[in-house]
Amino acid sequence: MSATLSASTLLAVPLAPLAGAVVAGLFGTKFGGDHIGRKVTHSLTILGVLVAFIISAMTLKSVVADGARFNETIYEWMTVGGLKMEVGFLVDGLTAMMMCVVTFVSLMVHIYTIGYMEEDDGYNRFFAYISLFTFSMLMLVMSNNMLQLFFGWEAVGLVSYLLIGFWFNRPTAIFANMKAFLVNRVGDFGFILGIGLIAAYAGTLNYGEAFAKANTLAGITFPGTEWMLITVICICLFIGAMGKSAQFPLHVWLPDSMEGPTPISALIHAATMVTAGIFMVARMSPLFELSDTALSFILVIGAITALFMGFLGIIQNDIKRVVAYSTLSQLGYMTVALGASAYSVAVFHLMTHAFFKALLFLGAGSVIIGMHHNQDIRWMGGVRKYMPITWITSLLGSLALIGTPFFAGFYSKDSIIEAVHESHLWGANFAYYAVLAGVFITAFYSFRMYFLVFHGKERYDQNPDAHHHDEHAEHDDDHGHGHKPHESPWVVWLPLVLLAIPSVVIGFMTIEPVLFGEFFKSAIFVDGNRHHAMKELEEAFHGPVAMAIHGLTAPPFWLALAGVVLSWYMYMINPALPAAIKRAFGPIYRLLENKYYMDWFNENVIARATRALGTGLWKGGDQALIDGAVVNGSWKVVGRISGVVRWMQSGYIYHYAFAMLLGIFILMTYFVWFKR
Repeated sequence: MSATLSASTLLAVPLAPLAGAVVAGLFGTKFGGDHIGRKVTHSLTILGVLVAFIISAMTLKSVVADGARFNETIYEWMTVGGLKMEVGFLVDGLTAMMMCVVTFVSLMVHIYTIGYMEEDDGYNRFFAYISLFTFSMLMLVMSNNMLQLFFGWEAVGLVSYLLIGFWFNRPTAIFANMKAFLVNRVGDFGFILGIGLIAAYAGTLNYGEAFAKANTLAGITFPGTEWMLITVICICLFIGAMGKSAQFPLHVWLPDSMEGPTPISALIHAATMVTAGIFMVARMSPLFELSDTALSFILVIGAITALFMGFLGIIQNDIKRVVAYSTLSQLGYMTVALGASAYSVAVFHLMTHAFFKALLFLGAGSVIIGMHHNQDIRWMGGVRKYMPITWITSLLGSLALIGTPFFAGFYSKDSIIEAVHESHLWGANFAYYAVLAGVFITAFYSFRMYFLVFHGKERYDQNPDAHHHDEHAEHDDDHGHGHKPHESPWVVWLPLVLLAIPSVVIGFMTIEPVLFGEFFKSAIFVDGNRHHAMKELEEAFHGPVAMAIHGLTAPPFWLALAGVVLSWYMYMINPALPAAIKRAFGPIYRLLENKYYMDWFNENVIARATRALGTGLWKGGDQALIDGAVVNGSWKVVGRISGVVRWMQSGYIYHYAFAMLLGIFILMTYFVWFKR
């Protein structure tokens, strides 16, 4: 590939998965007559994603090796005044990396789905959905303008809604997908306001043109206030990221989204959709760099999410929800890095996290299959000897997650902690201690899950409610809870192996070019004079080996080790201790069990207040004012006037003669008395 990228080749990246989704959706489901079988469906959709991945990898190679870039309009939809609505691609280091992450994880999920969903009646429909999601995410990350960004943003939300509620006969799944949809609408309202302000004041939706006017925007105050316009724009954009990337307090949808099948947890809620907000803020770095207020806001929100969502992972017993709360916490880490102006570190953690968190989700799904669809880690144990491939890959993913030196997660997570430590923004001290404490918490809940699942006494035959945690209850006729666990089929464990490799080595291989090279040149902007974190990191970096060796003596390593040792002691050596702690700290446990009562507050305060407001607007505004006063009131007034006029127009001559005489009398009286 030359230094000039081809528009037609790039266009094939999103269109190949879209073609697979359309064929599978139209001809592989009841909607289109179910003309193609399962084998054809999964073959076509996997082929589409494979083509996208190969082209993405070639594009990344061209970007890195040849310095290739692409920023052109593919199609001009319309022009409104001076505002152009376009479809276009911007390919640089940031885009190329995201393209590879999205397509590779999607490819692994497609292969994994063959084994995981083989018993499901919606097999073809599921493949159509995940291919459609891949198309939507690629359109988002490849866009060169905010219109296309918003299209991809909403499209991934829509497909997420479909996938979370995939088993639409379950009330819990319907509640979860509606919850995700509504919470994301809150964030998206802020997001579109931010885009609207850019369009109004910059007069463009194109990234490059908007960024060129960033300094002009920074000198404008928001009308009617003393707020800087750039701060309002950045906070509005970040509110969109809070919804999509599940930041406090808009995080409540993500744990409930585990009602969907496990493959979508890996694809959407670990590696791609939830990282869209992180990607967007990094892409908008020329704007965010101009507002320290917005960066401090981002820093504090990320720190709250990283710390307090980690606490919730400690008490979870559903294997998928443990990993889900881990995702929330790690998204908080990425957000903290954004707030510290370490955008490249945030995206670096996004990449490493995508591999090991997808691995952990798919590993959890493999355990669920092997345990005959039991998801409660309290009724597992000793699975290691029955599922050796799932065990070793899950162990590697867990070691990467907790930041073990030389593993991928170590390089990105430690870089985040150091970047926050070097930040001088308001809230940086709180954020530093939050992410540092989060290291211990992450290690504790990760290895709590690991030990309860893979080690210790076998408890799978003691589950009192084996089918209550069944993800596929409709297909459970032949899965008794007394059956021994078994290793998953090759289509399930092969993606685990392929994801485990980058989970171990990708951080070591890429930290230098990604963080301290020119990989993100022209893609991410940092004002080094105002924000020193990246400069300090570069001065302290002496290679990945030296960083890992130094990490063995740093506080994060010892905190992680303490978390692992404590979880081992509590759940392997002294299993009575957790129950005793639960009794001693009952109120705190109830607070965590009720998820800080955020769901209760949303359902009983916000939802009821919104319902009351809606009812008031409906009855007072719609029924009383519009229907009652305007619509019905107007015809009643007209009817009464008409009734009077109709009485006067009786059709009798003597009535008209009387009216004429009366009129003459009134006129005469008027002229006699008032005009003399």
